Amino acid sequence: MSNRVYIFDTTLRDGEQSPGATMNTREKVRLARQLERLGVDIIEAGFPAASQGDFDSVSEIAASVKNAEVAGLCRSVKKDIDAAWGAIKEAAKPRIHTFIATSDIHMKYKLGKSRDQVLEMTRDAVAYAAGLCPNVEFSAEDASRSEPQFLAKVVEAAIAAGAKTINIPDTVGYAQPYEYGELIRFLLDNVENSHKAIFSVHCHNDLGLGVANTLAAIKAGARQAEVTLSGIGERAGNAALEEVVMALNVRADYYGLETGIDTAQIYPSCRLLSMIIGQPIPPYKAITGANAFAHESGIHQDGMLKNRQTYEIMTPDSIGKSSSDIVIGKHSGRHALKSKLDELGYRLTEEQLSQVFQAVKNLADKKKQVFIEDVEAVVLEEVYRIPDKFKLIYLSSMSGNMAIPTAALKMEVMGEEKQLSDFGVGPIDAVFNTIDHLVERSPKLMRYSVNAITGGADAQGEVTVKLEENSMTSVGRASDPDIIVASAKAYINALNRLAKKESDLEEGRADGSGDHAP
Repeated sequence: MSNRVYIFDTTLRDGEQSPGATMNTREKVRLARQLERLGVDIIEAGFPAASQGDFDSVSEIAASVKNAEVAGLCRSVKKDIDAAWGAIKEAAKPRIHTFIATSDIHMKYKLGKSRDQVLEMTRDAVAYAAGLCPNVEFSAEDASRSEPQFLAKVVEAAIAAGAKTINIPDTVGYAQPYEYGELIRFLLDNVENSHKAIFSVHCHNDLGLGVANTLAAIKAGARQAEVTLSGIGERAGNAALEEVVMALNVRADYYGLETGIDTAQIYPSCRLLSMIIGQPIPPYKAITGANAFAHESGIHQDGMLKNRQTYEIMTPDSIGKSSSDIVIGKHSGRHALKSKLDELGYRLTEEQLSQVFQAVKNLADKKKQVFIEDVEAVVLEEVYRIPDKFKLIYLSSMSGNMAIPTAALKMEVMGEEKQLSDFGVGPIDAVFNTIDHLVERSPKLMRYSVNAITGGADAQGEVTVKLEENSMTSVGRASDPDIIVASAKAYINALNRLAKKESDLEEGRADGSGDHAP
C-alpha cells in the first residue's frame, strides 16, 4: 500500500456552503491559486450544475490551475455530469466527482429509490462519466450510516464501471473513529476490485470528530483525505486540512505517511480564507489560532526558555506563521509593491496594480507601519469585491456623551448620487440608519463584529456584518483605520451582495446548495 496521502481540498465547494462563506468568482480563483501553492493534489472547485454562476467560476478555476487536479461535483444524473464536464474539461488535470446516497434513510426519504435502483444508477453514472473523463471519483453519500454489505456492492460496481477514486463519506458526522476505521478495512478486504481504486474519506464535524475519523480511516488504509481550510463547511464544518496534515507530519513516526503539502503555506492559506470570507481565525483554533504558540504559564515559559520542545511539538515557522514584516510605506515604489504582491501569489493587471498602489499610499499616510495583512486587505477590498450598485463617497459622524449620535453620508445609489443625515443610538447605528434610508432598504442586522488586522493603536479595523432581508442573507466585510468608515463599507458591501443574490434569482440562477454534499 502506498505511503502517499492525497489531499483533496473542498473549501471552494463544501466550504463555501458554510453560512457566511460565500465568495465571488475572483475571490475563488485567488484562493484556488493559493491552494495550488499550498500543494493540494485536488481542488474541488464547485457544483457546476447548481447555477450559471457556479459553472462560470468552476470554468475559470479550471483554466487558472495548472498543477493540481480540478474536480467538479455532480449528482449521478446525466445533466449534472454533462455540466461538470463542461466546466472542467479545459483543466490541465480534470476530475468528475459524482455521488449518490446509499444509506436506507437517504434512499427512502430523499431519493425515493430502492437499493437495486441506486446500484443501477451508480453503474450508469460512473460509466457515463468515465466516457467523458478517465479520472472519475464516486462518493457513496451517507456511507457511514449505510448497510456495509450493500455499500460494498455499490463500491464494487462503481470501480467496475470506471471509478478511480472511491469516497466513503461520514456525511452527517455520525461515525466514531474506531468504527469508521473498521468500515474502511471492511471495504478494502471485501470489495473484490478494491485494489483498482484509491479510497477516500470526507468527514463532517457534527460531533467534533472530523479530524479523528479522517486519521482513523487513513490509518486503516484510506489514501485520500477530503478537507477544508480551517474546517469550514456545512453545519459544524469538515475535517480541517491543517490539522490532518500536521498530525501526519508531526506524528510521522506513528503513521509513516506523507503528503505533498508545503506546510509553510498553511497559515498564509488560512489567513487568506479568513480575509476573503470576513471570519477571523478563532484564537484557540488548533495549528493556526493566535494562542496556538502562546505561553503564559510560568512553568511553560520556563520550559520554553530551556528547550522549546518541552511545550511545542511544532514551530510557528513550520506552518508559515511568523511575525508580520513591514512591506511597504508611503515612500515605497510600484516595483516594491508588485514584487511583494507576486510573492504573496497575487496576479494583478497594471490597472489593478495602480489601484492598489494608490490605496496603499493613502493607507501609509494614515498608519505608521503597513504590514502584509494590511496590503492583502487592500487588495481584497479594491480588486476582488463584486461590482457596486451602492458606493460610499463621503461619511461624517458625530457622537459623544453630550451629543446625539449623527451620521451624514453621500453615496452613489444605482448610478445616482444621494446624500442624507440621520440619527441613531450610537455612531454605528446612525451610519446604518442613514444607509438604509439612502438605498431605500430595511435589512435586519444579524451580526456585527470588529477585528484588528494587525497590532498597534493605528491598526486597521476589519468589520464583518451579516444582513438578512426577504429570507436571504449576505455577509459584508471591509477594513479601514477608521472603524466607523470600515463599518459603513462593510454594511454597503453586504447590501451589494444581497442585490447580487436578487439579480441571480431573477435570472433563474437559484443555487440549490443545500443538497450538494456527499
